[in-house]
Amino acid sequence: MRFAYIFGMESTLEAAINEWHTSVNDGDLVRSASAVGDPIVVMGPKGAGPITPAQFADWVKRSGITLTPRSWHPVSERLMVVEQDATWPASAEPTRVATVFRVAGGKVTAALRLPDLTSALELAYVYGEMAATE
Repeated sequence: MRFAYIFGMESTLEAAINEWHTSVNDGDLVRSASAVGDPIVVMGPKGAGPITPAQFADWVKRSGITLTPRSWHPVSERLMVVEQDATWPASAEPTRVATVFRVAGGKVTAALRLPDLTSALELAYVYGEMAATE
């Protein structure tokens, strides 16, 4: 994991995303549920929408996914895009994906997985612009 330090301390945004990655990659269902908000908004190849922490933990168990961060792209105090190598139990090779993370209260409140970095950065930019005008 990559750690950004501000005055010797990891940012809340990055700490929450690191916790999310660690809990998912370890397949730790209790830790995964506690790493996310209630609800967490998710997006992936099977759709998008809000789910509970328990439903998120169930997805961690069913998918068997691991997501290894490769590059970090801060968007705002609450948004970060992380490019990742994704693997599943049946994967022969990793697949490069990118996830838009939103964090609030030290927990990941959105994890929007897209097929590439450009798409994820575009979505994060649009979301950031919308949030700025609320």
